[in-house]
Amino acid sequence: MSDSPSPLADPHIVFDPSEGRRDIVVLGSTGSIGTQAIDLVLRNPDRFRVTALSAAGGRVALLAEQAHRLRVRTVAVAREDMAPALRDALKERYGSEPLPEILSGPDAATEVAASECHTVLNGITGSIGLAPTLAALEAGRTLALANKESLIVGGPLVKALAKPGQIIPVDSEHAALFQALAAGTRADVRRLVVTASGGPFRGRTKAELAHVTREDALAHPTWAMGPVITVNSATLVNKGLEVIEAHLLYDIPFDRIEVVVHPQSYVHSMVEFTDGSTLAQATPPDMRGPIALGIGWPERVPDAAPAFDWSTASTWEFFPLDNDAFPSVGLARHVGEMGGTAPAVFNAANEECVAAFLDQRLPFNGIMDTVTAVVTEHGSPARGTSLTVADVLEAETWARARARELADKLDQRTAEARA
Repeated sequence: MSDSPSPLADPHIVFDPSEGRRDIVVLGSTGSIGTQAIDLVLRNPDRFRVTALSAAGGRVALLAEQAHRLRVRTVAVAREDMAPALRDALKERYGSEPLPEILSGPDAATEVAASECHTVLNGITGSIGLAPTLAALEAGRTLALANKESLIVGGPLVKALAKPGQIIPVDSEHAALFQALAAGTRADVRRLVVTASGGPFRGRTKAELAHVTREDALAHPTWAMGPVITVNSATLVNKGLEVIEAHLLYDIPFDRIEVVVHPQSYVHSMVEFTDGSTLAQATPPDMRGPIALGIGWPERVPDAAPAFDWSTASTWEFFPLDNDAFPSVGLARHVGEMGGTAPAVFNAANEECVAAFLDQRLPFNGIMDTVTAVVTEHGSPARGTSLTVADVLEAETWARARARELADKLDQRTAEARA
């Protein structure tokens, strides 16, 4: 166990409890996490009030609709060029009523993350969520964290700012671990077991994955998610990131965090205790449960998500992970143990390779082959807690450029082989 006083996410510590209705800031409001969070808020107006929204800018009509329905005070959009369109969409919704404050630009989400509220729900996708995560923590807000990448790439930075219990995890796996860990003390924990659906390619060999298509990878059997997250589920990169995240959130060594494949996605993760007991958190696949935990803890939100019908027979299966076909988890452990900027390089290279795969410029197996090459070439200085935001940004910039370069070379070789 770590010598730190308490893990970042500790179910035994309630950070800054509030009475009455809770003010929430939702980052990434037009994405999957954001829209489901807003659904929860609208169904529980006595518990929650959204005060500010942020989004990338690709869906300004939806953002304006959300702002008007929730009566927020601030709306932020990352794409500065979309600010006029957002203003027009808001005018159409508000009519003669006063418009909310409008913020735009790459720092807009960071600004609203530090605004007055109780809880910031960070549902942004990608490492661009790091600055808002740091801003929310520094401002003393409870952080409901769905943006795992900000913790992955900036682990020491986040740990330096976060007070014990200040972060409530929103990933279904980490929300499950969070709840199961409440049953014992840190000294009682033997290992964490993170479950994986196996994605659309469960059971296939590496050779069989060589020619899978973009459409194949986006056909997830259980979850409806954005394209990047869905491809990460197909490669199991998401599970590798979750292993790093579990290590950082709960201060459990990497060799005591295991991944198992559970196709039904009913058991979201498990904690094995030293007496041989294993506690599993289980619900039908629905992200509203973890979101409700994130914004409502330590209280539970009634009927946040469906429960099981225990009168209906069902079968739950568990399989070992095929590390040859899906080397991403092992590579993630490696970069997590290296620390420093290695996790940032891993994540950035993967984001670029996923983009190339979605553009059909990189084969499926080429994603992890390229990420592995970038990680190996980079290595990582052992900066530890002296890691800075500048270090992370520099490492990410290099990794993205190098991943694009290697992906382009592989695409060119593939085209020449077909000619």
